Amino acid sequence: MKPCILLIEDDSDMRELVAGHLMHGGFDVQQAEDGIRGQALALQYSPDLILLDLMLPKVDGLTLCQRLRRDERTARIPILMLTALGGTKDKVSGFNSGADDYLTKPFDLEELTVRVKALLRRSDHAPLSTKHNEILSYGPLTLVPERFEAIWFDAPVRLTHLEFELLHCLLQRHGQTVSPSLILKEVWGYEPDDDIETIRVHVRHLRTKLEPDPRKPRFIKTVYGAGYCLELPSGDQLADLIPLVQQAREPQAS
Repeated sequence: MKPCILLIEDDSDMRELVAGHLMHGGFDVQQAEDGIRGQALALQYSPDLILLDLMLPKVDGLTLCQRLRRDERTARIPILMLTALGGTKDKVSGFNSGADDYLTKPFDLEELTVRVKALLRRSDHAPLSTKHNEILSYGPLTLVPERFEAIWFDAPVRLTHLEFELLHCLLQRHGQTVSPSLILKEVWGYEPDDDIETIRVHVRHLRTKLEPDPRKPRFIKTVYGAGYCLELPSGDQLADLIPLVQQAREPQAS
């Protein structure tokens, strides 16, 4: 069965070009010209991946992305944003709204195919890679691959696909500094450019979910000029941190 891709793009020439390329590559492509139609087709077809333009009529791409992420029926569908807005702030806005990846126009169609295949490999619609067949655990953190979930100080934390992959990458190298280039290659699944804002946004999201005080991270540390390091407590140190983490959860539960 062909993977189904929903292309939401208002420019008819661009839509036909991208759709034709993807169909030639073996994908089933559904098309929408505005945000309202796009949301309706997402609910109708439950596509394996959504290609989403930012500058859309009726409902813009950022708003639509947020709506798709809030709806349980579409929350876990990978979203690749296609846009002419390539500034750092624009990328941050896209990732904060729930996008999994971001491709700036004009782009090479082969590069688009690489991004699409990388996202599909990480999605629920593709088999998990062998590195995720076993539960990975250290100290207070356990990763559960089949649910893309972390057990953090005995409480479940729901993660996005990218957050799970990023945390898995860091946990495999616990206590070591992991370079941005290695993270981008392993987590995003292709040879990236030099823009590491993508990593920064997802590290911030992870800190919000795991750190007692995301502004002063204890566990996911930035090693300036070198990368990121996951440092997890054990023994007496672990016991001392349990009340702090539990206290930080209380406002979220209320």
